Amino acid sequence: MASTLGAIGWIIGLAFLGIGIGLGNMGSKVAESVGRNPETKNDVIQSVMVVAIVLTVLVILMFAFVFLLLFFNPMLD
Repeated sequence: MASTLGAIGWIIGLAFLGIGIGLGNMGSKVAESVGRNPETKNDVIQSVMVVAIVLTVLVILMFAFVFLLLFFNPMLD
């Protein structure tokens, strides 16, 4: 059980680290692109929102996998 909890901690920690870095880079590039070409603001924001929604769905799936590891772990039998 201790190794499962350690793995879950690594999964959640690295997932949030990657999402934070990725969204930060994406936000800086959005600000840069809107600053250079303001008339494409709506298209850029719409594209960024689609990517953010996909990332949110992937995080929810990651939490489902974590709960699967916690409560239905086949290695504990």
